[in-house]
Amino acid sequence: MTDAASTVYIVDDDRAVRLSLAALLKAHGFMREVFASAAAFLDALTADSDGCVVLDVRMPGMSGLDLQRRLAKDGVPLPVIIISGHGDIPMAVEAMRVGAVDFLEKPCPPERVLSAVRQALEDRGKPDRGLVPPAEVAERLERLTPREREVLDHLILGKINKVIARDLGISQRTVEIHRARIKEKLEAPSLADLIRMML
Repeated sequence: MTDAASTVYIVDDDRAVRLSLAALLKAHGFMREVFASAAAFLDALTADSDGCVVLDVRMPGMSGLDLQRRLAKDGVPLPVIIISGHGDIPMAVEAMRVGAVDFLEKPCPPERVLSAVRQALEDRGKPDRGLVPPAEVAERLERLTPREREVLDHLILGKINKVIARDLGISQRTVEIHRARIKEKLEAPSLADLIRMML
């Protein structure tokens, strides 16, 4: 179910990505507008703009994170979904701290994109959108082993698996296994959910 009054704004310098996202969203009944740069999006933005933004992180000129910070600073209430072909953890942490509702790695399954867009549109305007109550987070954290908690602490600092492995004196594969278990025990389907829960 879509909200006819809202639009999904796609901001990505990659033409193929813009067109494929626009086609996917059109096929599922979403209104959409596409922009090749952050500057083009800002030029088109009005006080009446409603919906959500699907935003690429790495773009020439103003980056996706810079645009996200600008929207937050200017009080623009559009929820932001970050997409990245690189998906590095520091970037995801920063995006979530600034208020992104999700962080998707390219190539992203169509169902995941649609789910993120639906959630963003449903939750827009809610100050606590997608937040797990602190008491429930604490309860879930109790499920973690001491080593999993150490790995989680490093993840929240934005460290990548290789660095975590080196810091903790374990293999990178072991870090990956701990990450999977952490996501399962904390009921966090994605890295973005995990970061949002901990922030």
